[in-house]
Amino acid sequence: MHHLPHRARTALVRAFAEARRRRACGPIVVGHHNRNHVLPLGRPLASLLGMGSGQVRAKFRVPLETVEVVPRIWRESEVLDVVSERLADVPRCLADFGAWSLHAYVPGHALSEEPPGTPIDEPRMAALAAFFARLAAIPPQALPRPADDWPRGDDSRAFLHRLARFTEQRVHQANRPRFGSLFDSVGIPADLVSRFLRTVPDPVRRPFGLLHTDVHRANIVVTSEPGGGERLTVLDWELSLYGDVLHDLATHLARMEYDPEERKLMTELWAAAMRDSGRADLTEGLDPDLDTYLGFEYVQSVFPDVMRAALALPAEPTPEDLGRSADRVRRALDRARESLPMPGEPRDRRTLVRALRRWHTEDRLRQAAARRTARPGQGGTEACRDADRPRGIDRSDGIRHEALAPRPRWRRETRPGPDRERRAEPVEPLEGLEPHGC
Repeated sequence: MHHLPHRARTALVRAFAEARRRRACGPIVVGHHNRNHVLPLGRPLASLLGMGSGQVRAKFRVPLETVEVVPRIWRESEVLDVVSERLADVPRCLADFGAWSLHAYVPGHALSEEPPGTPIDEPRMAALAAFFARLAAIPPQALPRPADDWPRGDDSRAFLHRLARFTEQRVHQANRPRFGSLFDSVGIPADLVSRFLRTVPDPVRRPFGLLHTDVHRANIVVTSEPGGGERLTVLDWELSLYGDVLHDLATHLARMEYDPEERKLMTELWAAAMRDSGRADLTEGLDPDLDTYLGFEYVQSVFPDVMRAALALPAEPTPEDLGRSADRVRRALDRARESLPMPGEPRDRRTLVRALRRWHTEDRLRQAAARRTARPGQGGTEACRDADRPRGIDRSDGIRHEALAPRPRWRRETRPGPDRERRAEPVEPLEGLEPHGC
C-alpha cells in the first residue's frame, strides 16, 4: 500500500477517514469552534498514514461556524505543519480535507479538569513561558503568508488597530441586527471600541511573531511521564495570528484567570524566557503595552460574552437560568469597566435579568416569524440559518473555506515510540467546559 501513487493514496485516506467518521461511536467533544470525534484510526487508515497500529486514536475534527473574536488568517493545518516540526509534542494534523480534518491525539488531562481554584504552580508557569519563547523563535519566513493587507514587520499600532477594526465590524456591527437591543440594554456604549483606542497610548514597535492567542486551561494538556515528571501540550491552533507577541501573553493572562500574584509571576517568567532565548527586544515597553493589550482583551470580549450568555438560555428559561446568564454578562461588563470607564451607572443584576428576558422573548418571536416567511420547500431552515447563527467569521480577512481549501494532504507520522498518540483537544462549550472527552 505504501507504493501507491500519491493521488490514489490521498483518495484512499479520504475514503477511509470519511467512512470512519460517519460510523463514529467514540467520545464527542463539542465547543465554540469544532466538533471532535475521538476514536481509533482502524488498520487501513493507520497503515496509509504510517501510524502503525489501528488502535492509535485520533480526533476527527469538524469546524463549526460561531462567534469569532479574532480574524482567522490561516487554516489550522497550515499552522500545525510549521509548529509541529519545530515544537515538541504539538499535535500533528494528519490530513486536511477542507471541510474537516484529522488530527493526532494527546493523552493526559486538561488543566481545566483539575479542581476549581487549583493554582498553577511556578514549574508549570515556567514551562508555559518557555513555550511562548519557542513560539517567538519560529522565523516569520517559515509561516504561511498572511493576506497582503495584514500588518507586518513590527507595526504594533497597526496590529492593534486591525484587531479593533475586526471587533467593531465583524463582531459588534455584524451582530447588531440580532443583539443590538441587548447590547444597549446592558449598557455597552455604541462607540466602545473606538473609545478604547482613544484612551490608550500606541504600543511600541515590536518584532512580530507567531501567536497562538488561545492558551488557556482547556487548551493545555498535562501528560504524565515516567519518573514522575509531566509534559504540557498546547492544543487548538485555529486562532493563530501573526503579530505582536505581547497580545499572546495578554490573552493568556486574561483567560487563565490567574490571581494578581500569579499574573505578576507569569509576566516575569515570560520576560525572563524571552531574554534567555535572545529576544530581549520583545520585552521593550512591556508594562504599558501589556496593560493596553489586556484592556483590549476585556473590551473586545464583552460582545461575544454577552451573546454567549444570551444564547445559553433554554427555550423556556427559569429565573435561575436568567440569573446565571445575568451573572456572566455582569462579569464581562465589570472586567471591561476596569480597562475603560463607561458612561452611566453599572446595571444591577435585576436590570440585566430583565434585559435578557426581553431579548429572549423578542428573539424567539423573530425566529418564529422568519420560519413562517420561509420560501416553500425550505421548511424555514435556510431562511433562518443566518439569523440563528451569531456572526463574526471575517470571510474577507484571509480565511480559506471549503471551496478554496487546499487539496487534501496526508502525512506519515515519523516520530517513533509507543506513546505517540495524541489527546482529544479540549474545547469550550457554550455553558462552561465539558470534560476532556476520554
